[in-house]
Amino acid sequence: MHLGFFTMPLHPLSRNYPDTLEEDRQAIILADRLGFTEAFVGEHVTDLSEPISSSLMFLASLASDTRQIKLGSGTVNLPNNHPVAVAAQVAMLDNLLRGRFLFGIGPGGLKSDSEAFGNLDEDRTAMFVEAIDHILAMWQDEAPIVRDGKYWNIRMDRTYMRELGQGMMLKPYQGRVPDIFATVVAPYSKGIVAAAERGWLPVTGDMLQPVWQATHWPLYEKGCRNVGRAADRSDWRVGVNIFVADNEATARTYGGSAEGPYGQRWESLRTRFVFNGRMDLFKSDLGMPDSAIDAQYLVDNLTISGTPEQVAEKLLARHDALGGFGTVLYVGADWQDPALARRSMELMATRVMPMVNAVLADREPRTGTLG
Repeated sequence: MHLGFFTMPLHPLSRNYPDTLEEDRQAIILADRLGFTEAFVGEHVTDLSEPISSSLMFLASLASDTRQIKLGSGTVNLPNNHPVAVAAQVAMLDNLLRGRFLFGIGPGGLKSDSEAFGNLDEDRTAMFVEAIDHILAMWQDEAPIVRDGKYWNIRMDRTYMRELGQGMMLKPYQGRVPDIFATVVAPYSKGIVAAAERGWLPVTGDMLQPVWQATHWPLYEKGCRNVGRAADRSDWRVGVNIFVADNEATARTYGGSAEGPYGQRWESLRTRFVFNGRMDLFKSDLGMPDSAIDAQYLVDNLTISGTPEQVAEKLLARHDALGGFGTVLYVGADWQDPALARRSMELMATRVMPMVNAVLADREPRTGTLG
């Protein structure tokens, strides 16, 4: 199992914005040093507690400060952007990173963003599909590009001059399309079938119960079968909220209580989900009333916290409950205590993952699977 990183990020409104930007940068720089294989960063334009408004701009700030980690958008919300701008900016970033970019895309889930960009009442899935089709064509088709669509018409033929490079689009690093990732949150998502049919890779979000996370892989397999492609569980990324401490008392206080940063994160998300009518994601039993879900319930059910040995055991249980996956995405939380937050990442990389992979390696000869 590989170790990756994901951050929305989500910070208390009381925090100083430049400080949180630097904190989020330092988390990924630390992840790079610790050997995390990849890091995905979200973007939200109209939410002050989720304050990275451009994942591409943020990732560009890390290009010269990281060495081996792959950096991904988590996600570029395509209906909120012009396809020409996305195609050009992604190509530039991929070249800055020398091919270390991972292209996470989505239709956008924040309703206030959709309202601000004027597409709240539009078919954002249709906009999303049209946008990615335009983007791929601009990278792969011969110039000049002429494309008509329902939402965007793109023409470069009237001003095209090949000898000057005018009317021509930048290409991603070495001319190949970056790996494309689709993040899935909804249980039994039809979108993951379509993603598999197009050869995109799946990322299962952290904000839903394991019973709903487990619905994603069979649908991804179905999409792969539809196009005659073998599905490989090592391609599956799964987000998990994790806090690792040197002792149980710290784990309970910082990672396992409603008052700690993980509890505060869940309370913020719970409030949003009440407003948007999405509380079912938090329930393993849909008959459970919304009123029974509070921050402590979410910490207890959707955060893995403990000593390295305890976290390894719980992570293996999650792996087995889902049938196996290739990369766990450690979900970043606000650094209420920077020393504890850094230590958690260090313990995850140096203690937890070796224990997890030792168990999985021991299973491999017997099963020939991911465990």
